[in-house]
Amino acid sequence: MDSDVDIVVLTDQARYSAVEVWTGLLGGEVVRLAEWGPLREVRVRRPSGLVVEVGVAPVSWADTDPVDAGTRRIVGDGHRIVHDPAGVLARLSVACGS
Repeated sequence: MDSDVDIVVLTDQARYSAVEVWTGLLGGEVVRLAEWGPLREVRVRRPSGLVVEVGVAPVSWADTDPVDAGTRRIVGDGHRIVHDPAGVLARLSVACGS
């Protein structure tokens, strides 16, 4: 509970940028919305107090030629790939030296 959970979702389906998707899935209330270039941040505080930060970005966010400086910073801060059937994030990870 001393930290938040950060999730990046790469999708070209605009519906996942909707706040209602994440409040519906996670429960709780939105405590922050922000735009960071192509990434939309939806920060939700769950009833337990845990804050979940979901970043929704197009698949092109993970482009490696070249890697965007903001993307490189996020990947460099540490990450764990949960689902990557096309290997997009694996290639980004290698390009970032992770």
